Amino acid sequence: MSIFAAGCAMAASAWAWPDRPITLVVPYTPGTGIDLVARQLSARLPQVLGQPVVVDNVPGASGNIGSERVARAAPDGYTLLVQVSTLVMNKSLYKSLPYDPVNDFAPVAQTSWGTLLLVRNPSAQKAATVPALVAEAKARPGALTYGTPGVGTPHHLAMALLTQKAGIEMLHVPFKGTAGAVTDLLGGRLDFMFLPVHVALPHIRAGKLQALAAGSDQRVPQLPDVPTLAEAGIDTGSVDMWYGVLAPKGTPPAIVERLNGAIAGILRQPDVAAAFETQGMVPAVSSPGDFARLVAKDAARWAEVVKKGGITAD
Repeated sequence: MSIFAAGCAMAASAWAWPDRPITLVVPYTPGTGIDLVARQLSARLPQVLGQPVVVDNVPGASGNIGSERVARAAPDGYTLLVQVSTLVMNKSLYKSLPYDPVNDFAPVAQTSWGTLLLVRNPSAQKAATVPALVAEAKARPGALTYGTPGVGTPHHLAMALLTQKAGIEMLHVPFKGTAGAVTDLLGGRLDFMFLPVHVALPHIRAGKLQALAAGSDQRVPQLPDVPTLAEAGIDTGSVDMWYGVLAPKGTPPAIVERLNGAIAGILRQPDVAAAFETQGMVPAVSSPGDFARLVAKDAARWAEVVKKGGITAD
């Protein structure tokens, strides 16, 4: 087949797309924030695209198993990845990934942002503000502790970035999941932690946790009196987690653009925004190009943090 004929065949295929069900691969267990994003999309995309859309949860290896499946799938628009910014963090955390998180995908659309809050147990005799935290950490290097759901998680890299920018040393205590870390934080056995808004907010409202700063560029609407990290004196830039949809590399641009437009329309629906809010997320409409630039920028930024901190997940 000539190059011209192959191009015509691809164009015809893209024009006919979709003519069968589409699969959204979620590389985590049901009930997670990224799973909620996928299920909101799967419930609404059929109304726009005219074909069923199913969610396939493929958890394991920090999202790498499901992500690899999509990276190796046919670039025909029928197998898509719904992921969080852990995707690009893994590029630097694992020495030998079987796929490239940046170059093996065609970014389709960012769907949302998820803000991380820096919190402490207010009953503990520890620094109650970010400047006080920095001062105490400098006075007693390694004495203050922080918990995370595990090495290389967004919570961990956010704190690693904070300590690097502030020039301080804190003791990292990794857990296997969020629940155990939160339990120890509430019990006063940990000093600090980054937590998603929806996880931290009930404890903050109950007076069991205090929010020191928001990791976003803007203050969190639910906590308007809590400063951002930049306002508190540490210019980390946003440590928010992004969520989005990606296709295998080589997916026809016409399919990517149609998917992007369909997803953008869904994200503008008020009930979708309300559903996202339950998981501490806010919708984010973007072009494929904007999302691609965000993915590449974040991969480079977190690579620097990982290298400087000597962090590895292997």
